[in-house]
Amino acid sequence: MPSATGGIARLVWARLQDAGIEADGLLSRAGLTREQIEDRKARLGAESQIRFLELGAEVLQDDTLGFHLARDFDLREIGLLYYVAASSGTVAEALSKAERYCYLANEGVSLRFAAKDMTIALRYVGVNRRSDRHQIEFWLTTIIRINRALTNRRLVPSRVRVAHRRRTTPAGIKSFMGCEIEFGCDVDEITFPTSTGLIPIESADHYLNDLLVTYCEQALAHRKSGAASLRSSVENAIAPLLPHREARVEEIARRLGMSHRTLARRLALEGVTFSGILDEMKIDLAKSYLKDNELPISQTAWLLGYGEVSAFTHAFKRWTGMTPRQWRTLDTPEQDDDTGDGSARDQVSSEVPIAKAPDRH
Repeated sequence: MPSATGGIARLVWARLQDAGIEADGLLSRAGLTREQIEDRKARLGAESQIRFLELGAEVLQDDTLGFHLARDFDLREIGLLYYVAASSGTVAEALSKAERYCYLANEGVSLRFAAKDMTIALRYVGVNRRSDRHQIEFWLTTIIRINRALTNRRLVPSRVRVAHRRRTTPAGIKSFMGCEIEFGCDVDEITFPTSTGLIPIESADHYLNDLLVTYCEQALAHRKSGAASLRSSVENAIAPLLPHREARVEEIARRLGMSHRTLARRLALEGVTFSGILDEMKIDLAKSYLKDNELPISQTAWLLGYGEVSAFTHAFKRWTGMTPRQWRTLDTPEQDDDTGDGSARDQVSSEVPIAKAPDRH
């Protein structure tokens, strides 16, 4: 599984400690241990880090925790990747090197930089994009902070687009970025004015940069990229197509550059099917959307690719044993399943098999 240096998880841990919150249980739920957090040299599972960040946001009741962490931490904590960027000659050069060495910081995120239009795109590798909102906002905020710190200018993006959904750009994020964010897009990317690439970096040092690049190249050579799960690639391809009712196996296979039969065969080797993946995605996304009380159930149905609310209601009841409205209005808080004291929602969900064929609506 993709790993990460764990810097974000350690920032979450520190924030929880400052708030006086006992977080060992949250670590366990995320598949992490205190020893991993306290050992700053230990790498963590990228998926576990995303989960811990999500759990921390819930406990802290901070709907923009990823942004707040990125806004407040010392950029030098990024380590080698930060110093490579800081010693580069221009913004474009720094971003090009960040693209190449991003893998050292987080194997679950691939950064692509297009110098021609100054766009930095983020793509998740071996990690389910749908499971994340806070980490991607952390990354985007950090990219902006780094560019501002290295140029000593308040650079403002010309465009920011993300795949997850919010009804509006939170006021704090909008004020920091200086622009709106387009939510519910097919990509996660940030674009700066084209002139930004030529801006010189105040701390440029080509002697130091050459030395650091040598270290980075050696580190890359020692870290071999494992084969990413095909399932995660399928899930990331499905997500933006759901609202348009285009998440068909033929279309996903085409986007992944393979035939329908090849996709089915390779998924079978991982012990899954396309219909099973699609069904589980709809269940997870439905529950996530229903947590937002301001999001109408009709909108949730549309986001999942259902033409009628009744079709969504029927499918959701088959999955969970209750209607979307009943699920949303349950007052019992969710608990950690490991305690044996799960909520009514968790108990119902565990009794209903997921591996049924999805409704085709």
